Amino acid sequence: MTRIAKIAPNATTTAGPLVVAPVYDGLCTFEFAIAAEVFGLARPEMGPGWYRFASAAVESGPLRAHGGLSVTSDGGIELLDQADLIVMAGWKGADVPVPEALAKRLRKAWQRGARLASICSGAFVLAATGLLDGRRAATHWRYADQLRERHPAIAVDAGVLYAEEDRVFTSAGSAAGIDLMLHLVRSDFGVEAANSVARRLVMPAHRGGGQAQFIERPVPRDRTNRLSSLMDQVRADLRAPWTLERMAAASAMSPRTLLRRFTEATGQSPGDWLIAERVAEAQRLLEASSLPVESVAAEAGFGSVQALRHHFQARLGLAPRAYRSSFGLGR
Repeated sequence: MTRIAKIAPNATTTAGPLVVAPVYDGLCTFEFAIAAEVFGLARPEMGPGWYRFASAAVESGPLRAHGGLSVTSDGGIELLDQADLIVMAGWKGADVPVPEALAKRLRKAWQRGARLASICSGAFVLAATGLLDGRRAATHWRYADQLRERHPAIAVDAGVLYAEEDRVFTSAGSAAGIDLMLHLVRSDFGVEAANSVARRLVMPAHRGGGQAQFIERPVPRDRTNRLSSLMDQVRADLRAPWTLERMAAASAMSPRTLLRRFTEATGQSPGDWLIAERVAEAQRLLEASSLPVESVAAEAGFGSVQALRHHFQARLGLAPRAYRSSFGLGR
């Protein structure tokens, strides 16, 4: 650990988990920057237990990144042996072989208890280790079919922003990497820390929905902005009984037209979108307030604890009280 303490940019003020991001020729600049921003930026307000961060060159020779940048790393591939968390920030391409030396180091790291995470095409690197076999994993929707074909033992889920199973974390497209990194911060340091980092990034601590809303499809032009206005109106009053008919009336459309336009524009039906918004509001209330679960259900528009529990379990795999235990203020 002495070597890391000398090279990690924030090691002089922190002593928390060591996060290492492998770098390679053709480095995905944005994906790497996500990891560096979340884990490598000095955050003295977080105290001495905050993350340490280092980059590790996993191949020799001059290294370049997208955008014409030259890359100088903190150290070599051996840094992976000391990491508590390894973030594979993209990869050169779905068709580019993963060096066995890198795959072997990643397997050893996981076997000794480290966590592995990938952003976007970085899932192909984790797949090469065999650690995703039999597990659920995410990647960018454009790569999902290729990942399934090359690694049929992986349960590829192209509909989620990120997936987690047995200390292996995978995320979808590049921006979904931010969602995953915030999830890791939330798991390690609690909801307030994750919210603080999210505020610095000027983004929500949680994003509802999955990748379906981003998959390429013809999106009709909404010159009157009726859908946007409707969404704002619903979000402002989630407690109201928003039936399809009420939404249609509020947007001055017929129910059939609203259903068609909403689905074309978002990839979700109005009902599915509404449930996702209510679940997100319930998450926020469970994290940031001490309201009883019954009150959370009412405030989020579910009406009953049973309905809240059903949708929470279906979408997040957790009961509301278990979620609060993991991510609430009293954690």
